[in-house]
Amino acid sequence: MQVNMSGRVAIITGGSKGLGRAIAARMAQSGADVALLARGPETLEEARAFVLKNAKGRVHMSPCDVTKADDIAAAYLDVMKAFGRVDIVVNNAGVAQTGPFASISDETWQADLDLKLFAAIRLTRLAWPQMVERRWGRVINVLNIGAKAPKAASAPTSVSRAAGMALTKVLAGEGAPHNILVNSLHVGLIDSDQWARKHADAGTGSYDDFLAKMAEGIPLGRVGTAEEFANVACFLASELASYVTGTSINVDGNLSPAM
Repeated sequence: MQVNMSGRVAIITGGSKGLGRAIAARMAQSGADVALLARGPETLEEARAFVLKNAKGRVHMSPCDVTKADDIAAAYLDVMKAFGRVDIVVNNAGVAQTGPFASISDETWQADLDLKLFAAIRLTRLAWPQMVERRWGRVINVLNIGAKAPKAASAPTSVSRAAGMALTKVLAGEGAPHNILVNSLHVGLIDSDQWARKHADAGTGSYDDFLAKMAEGIPLGRVGTAEEFANVACFLASELASYVTGTSINVDGNLSPAM
């Protein structure tokens, strides 16, 4: 099944590494013009070069700290200057931050909400009017399986991600009359830069052994790949998913106890 995204423009936060970079590469390979947003200009340059290797669409980058409203507004204007429109918003920025509830300060709570919830609110709100005007749009919120089935000591991440799931449902209801489809994708254990860093910090054993240990509780018996995750995101952003909205899809090898 071929996905054709020619003529569409996607903006992807957290686009310089891991899932964001994989999503950008998959969409660009399918013909979309993609804009990568992330904080580091150097990693953005590397990501742009990676995405361009098999891209059929154009690739733009815009340095942006999505925890800052002014940065988001400036990056959005930069993308509009480059491409003239935004059809698809992928709210992907975020890292897992967890700990015992009583140890989490107000500052940590606020930082997590700024990164994972308010960034999505602000960027989507900027793109929303043009989606309404053209009667076509896609919003994909990248969350995690803890949003549906949070464990002890999983705050603040599980709480901000659960709020993102509620945001997804609200936007899906408001967007449906305008053909704006809004869905969330929930990450399980996916091989990404985040896990590579944790392995490096641990400093023991091979990375393959590290991934194999992580996979022991996954019914499919392995950790997923960023490319597998990106395939689902690309499908949701395309015309092939024209009757899919308001859903929360786990990409986790059946790790989550919640559907």
